[in-house]
Amino acid sequence: MASVPHIAVVGGGSTGTGIARDLAMRGFDVTLVEQGNLTHGTTGRMHGLLHSGGRYAVADQASARECIAENRVLRDIASHCVEETGGLFVKRPEDSEEYFQEKLRGCEACDIPAEVISGQQAREMEPHLAKDVEKAIVVPDGAVDPFRLVVANAASAQEHGARIETHSTVTDVLVEGGEVVGLEVEHDSGPGKHVHGTEGGTEEIRADHVVNAAGAWAGRIGDMAGVDVAVRPSKGVMTVTNVRQVDTVVNRCRPKGDADIVVPHETTAILGTTDVEVDDPEDYPEEQWEVDELVDTLAELVPMLSEARTIRSFWGVRPLYEPPDVASDDPTDITRDFFLLDHADRDDLPGMTTVVGGKFTTYRMMAESVADHVCERFGVDAECRTADVPLPGSEEFSVLRDYMDEFGLRSPIGRRSVERLGSRADDVLATDEPNPVVCECEGVTRAELQDAIGQSGSDLNAVRIRTRASMGNCQGGFCAHRMASELHGDDGYDEATARRAWDDLLQERWKGQRHALWGEQLSQAMLNYTLHATTQNRDNDPADGDSVDFTAFDSGTEAARTDGGNRGD
Repeated sequence: MASVPHIAVVGGGSTGTGIARDLAMRGFDVTLVEQGNLTHGTTGRMHGLLHSGGRYAVADQASARECIAENRVLRDIASHCVEETGGLFVKRPEDSEEYFQEKLRGCEACDIPAEVISGQQAREMEPHLAKDVEKAIVVPDGAVDPFRLVVANAASAQEHGARIETHSTVTDVLVEGGEVVGLEVEHDSGPGKHVHGTEGGTEEIRADHVVNAAGAWAGRIGDMAGVDVAVRPSKGVMTVTNVRQVDTVVNRCRPKGDADIVVPHETTAILGTTDVEVDDPEDYPEEQWEVDELVDTLAELVPMLSEARTIRSFWGVRPLYEPPDVASDDPTDITRDFFLLDHADRDDLPGMTTVVGGKFTTYRMMAESVADHVCERFGVDAECRTADVPLPGSEEFSVLRDYMDEFGLRSPIGRRSVERLGSRADDVLATDEPNPVVCECEGVTRAELQDAIGQSGSDLNAVRIRTRASMGNCQGGFCAHRMASELHGDDGYDEATARRAWDDLLQERWKGQRHALWGEQLSQAMLNYTLHATTQNRDNDPADGDSVDFTAFDSGTEAARTDGGNRGD
């Protein structure tokens, strides 16, 4: 073993990057590997709720207490990732008064600030609430940008010496002499593979300890090591509207059920969710009835949702874990608490620890528990500092600064930029070069895009999660080609690379729109097709007749790709 223990972390979501940050800050040598972009799995497919714990105050009070504690921490250390929206648990006439009172008592028992207000007061806060809402409980819910937060954790880990490898798939867990000694990793390469870190080929990453934080894929990593990690993946759908119908998180105050929350998020609102157990975290049906149920049921709380324009839907898979001797039939019965599985003690396999379960809001606490465990294993005496040291972008940060005069930006654009960048705004926006708005829907300027390209290379989807460019109403229709142009630039990537990145971005934007193609959004999709596939020739090269099969986008296959008329360049 080296003098400084080397820890390999599998998984680039909130928990994995949180663990990498914590361990790196405690002095460990850390390598993190992720099969896709950061947030590729569950973290990038959530509704963005910063839990107050109110949702669990009746059925899972241990989780509720963890949520309110970490809610307060994240508002402090990740202020540029959090919007303090507040939350309402609203009661309709058909909802149980007994449960409403039970919710109130549960919040009190879990130290969650809670106040009862009348239906009229609730509508004064949120004018679009249904007129028959009787009353509500006010709680300190919030909205959080998972992409921004995960990137900030990865950046902090790198600042403390960690190595972050995306687009790098674990193909084997190395076991020698009855002990885990590292990982075999396949790094992506070739045209269209936009890699952060090492590109191409297989690498053996020898490590003193492996932390399996692969979420819904943790069972696969366990299988490679010969141990059973009984993750029970549960899918849920979220639907994104084109505007914010509410500015406060709105929850239905009733026992567990589908379609019971609306989360204001940036320029949109996210409707959620369902809870259906699946066998495979990558292969499961995405069905229209789930989207319809969200819209129809949540319109009982916010009637205008029945006529809302939805711009995309997406599904995520929760990495639920339940000890084998419990065996619940319903995934909603499974605790949202997390579990640390020490394979040395549990399976007589030293060298690996798995963390499963939990929630996004408690990622930092989960990471602290794992880092404490690793420190104990190696006899390292180092305190956790992640609850006290702000993430990059949240140091001395205030969204109230006016950047209009300082950077020559229109005020709304300046505010949006500063909200995203936080304390990094000076470094990114203070440029002598022209700084036009590239993505009008989200107010993303050239300076932000170039900053993100500097972090993520030629992967425009990685640029997207750092800036929100292409995530607004037009879903990339008016900015995807501009983003590709910024990638190409005077000193940037070659044309073929930029065009491949453009295609990848268009494909990702299209995938989430399949279940939103009616009304105005159908018109927008047709406009996007006209702009990119026809006007800009992204789907057909007259020289060879090669055209794109749009049905292939549903499966995300290589058949859906096109070289945009540049085959053989």
